Amino acid sequence: MNEKNMTVLDHIEELRKRLVIIVVFFVLAMIVSFFLSQPLIKWIQHASAAQDITMNAFKVTDPFKVFMQMAFVLALIMTSPVILYQLWAFISPGLLEKERKVTLSYIPVSLVLFIAGVLFSYYVLFPFVIRFMLGLSGNMDIQTMIGINEYFHFLFQITIPFGVLFQLPVVILFLTRLGLVTPDLLKQVRKYAYFILLVIAAFITPPDVISHMMVTVPLLLLYEISIWISKIGYKKVQEAEAEWERQMNSEQ
Repeated sequence: MNEKNMTVLDHIEELRKRLVIIVVFFVLAMIVSFFLSQPLIKWIQHASAAQDITMNAFKVTDPFKVFMQMAFVLALIMTSPVILYQLWAFISPGLLEKERKVTLSYIPVSLVLFIAGVLFSYYVLFPFVIRFMLGLSGNMDIQTMIGINEYFHFLFQITIPFGVLFQLPVVILFLTRLGLVTPDLLKQVRKYAYFILLVIAAFITPPDVISHMMVTVPLLLLYEISIWISKIGYKKVQEAEAEWERQMNSEQ
């Protein structure tokens, strides 16, 4: 009983250490972000998506809010590889040596997919939504005054979730390698997964069909790609289990 309690306490202490490392790195990344936020905000203000937009501060605190939001997002992105590594280090003792190497390689892939999702949403989806909304206002003879706080809040609302959703193939592959997910299970729950992705797309995009489909279609494609990737991962898991059984039989 004491040994079991010590094991649990050891896990809690290990988790605490990992969380402290993440917090310390996040604070350092936040400090770096303070120097990067203002130039990045200016660059976004003069980007093609915002060329015809005059951004206004409706409150004295709006510029500060935008600055802190940008700093937080940058710090979170810079900290994400550390978070993923600490998560891997926490669960890696329960994995085989080969599984440790494979799952460790997921970290750079995950970061690349996140950046790809953010870039896709920023350069493709976000400009389309902005043009659609401004065009709708023009057709209704409405003069739109856009607050800088609302503009960046809307920008983060679209780009960050889309970057996270682009992690789906890596998450599915990781769960497959752990034996928690199989390709057959993903096929069985496909209609429920589609429904969930449709709901998520509705939360990300404005209430118009075209914007909704521009988000939904890539998400559905990501799910189908995840099934294909899961098949590859599941095959490797079966091969590893067969190899382990052969080694056990040869030792006997």
